[in-house]
Amino acid sequence: MLLGVAAWVTAWPAPADAQQTAPASPPAAARPKPKPETKPAASTAAKPASPAAAAAGGVQPKLLGQYGTWGAYTASPGGKKVCFALAKPSSSETNPPNRPRNPVYMFISTRPNDKPPVTNEVSLVVGYPFKAGTEATAQIGGSSFALYTQQDGAWIKNGTEEAKMVDAMRGGDNAVVKGVSAKGTQSTDSFSLKGVSQALDRVAQECK
Repeated sequence: MLLGVAAWVTAWPAPADAQQTAPASPPAAARPKPKPETKPAASTAAKPASPAAAAAGGVQPKLLGQYGTWGAYTASPGGKKVCFALAKPSSSETNPPNRPRNPVYMFISTRPNDKPPVTNEVSLVVGYPFKAGTEATAQIGGSSFALYTQQDGAWIKNGTEEAKMVDAMRGGDNAVVKGVSAKGTQSTDSFSLKGVSQALDRVAQECK
């Protein structure tokens, strides 16, 4: 059900460079949010695929448009259409400093063929496995949102707040995400929200 995606995005160029190619496989946007009560140790999640394996079995996403720091993409893994907005952080810090990490991405995905359909689901890939049993946080202006974590991914914990978070992103300047790795490293990733509204509008147009 849940796929680790760090390997899928390791070689993915910054979405702001629209001249570069997208990754061979659609990343976190294509994986459903796990239930918060699911314990990672008991999960049936597949192990992260190697970049070569992911590329061989993947579907090439199509860039719909680049809006500020956010790219709008679509793909059809398994014949099911998915659309997502994607951005890399404008700045990243770790404590202790300079700890190695895989690339970090934030996604807002829409999967119209899911039952029930999913619209504007926020997810992140943070470049390391989270410390088991911990939550991450996303700060947007004066609003803070708790994020459920599993492996290298994070999703909003309270699904009823998802629309509120997306609205805050549309009207905000930055989203600051903080978390703790399995090794105890604290990370702070700041995402510029310039262009997110336009990217989400393009996603909504493509995946009605």
